[in-house]
Amino acid sequence: MKIAVSGKGGVGKTLIAGVLAEFLVRKGFKVLAIDADPTPNLALTLGVPLEEANKIVPISENSQLIEEKTQTGVRGVYNLSFTVEDIIERFSVKTPHDVNLLVMGTVRSAGAGCMCPANTVIRALLHHLLVKRDEAVVMDMEAGVEHMGRGTAEHVETMLVVTDPSLKSMETEKKLWKLAAEAGIKRVFVIGNKVSNPSEGALVKKFAARNNIPLLGLIPYDEEVFQADVRGETPLRHARASEGVVAIQGIGEKLLRLK
Repeated sequence: MKIAVSGKGGVGKTLIAGVLAEFLVRKGFKVLAIDADPTPNLALTLGVPLEEANKIVPISENSQLIEEKTQTGVRGVYNLSFTVEDIIERFSVKTPHDVNLLVMGTVRSAGAGCMCPANTVIRALLHHLLVKRDEAVVMDMEAGVEHMGRGTAEHVETMLVVTDPSLKSMETEKKLWKLAAEAGIKRVFVIGNKVSNPSEGALVKKFAARNNIPLLGLIPYDEEVFQADVRGETPLRHARASEGVVAIQGIGEKLLRLK
């Protein structure tokens, strides 16, 4: 199971990615969570203490690793054939909820064809994670639509596009859904998050239906999740899951039934 979670910034995709990763662990999967956001926060959602999370260097910013993998000794000439399995063993972090976390970071470059060393390493690593390894993968993508242009979701089986009830967010959702479908991703679904009342839920449903976008579920606005975020805590730390977390777990059950 290879899942990518995407959407406009601030819609709650990191929360959904983290809860789904922990849910899959409890269902018996070996799970690798990938934080591919340029401002990574998935570690905190998965219960990694702030001090420890701040010490994690994203793969895209690990200049020593990138040089180790791509250097040839000739200026301007990079090695494009290298192993990446060791990167997972060396740089993934075991979180308190038994999810292995790899903070990928992202590469801001002009055009999808960039062959700069950092981009080359990330592309090779993502291909390995999504194609050659058999554990479940949950990837928290960067906000917006830029990552689709770089092809980082090329081998994802399921794309979850997260939106809140705002028009701007839903318009971004529509673009992401179209790009994901064009990229050949098998299953693309929309999730409505931070839904405060039935009228907001109806708005998301109407938008999805009007644009023929399959809606996988609605997640209510959850004050407990908001307060945990304010305190820098994981919403997974409580024995009794909050309403929003329960809703995300329900979406996880739906995904398992799709297999």
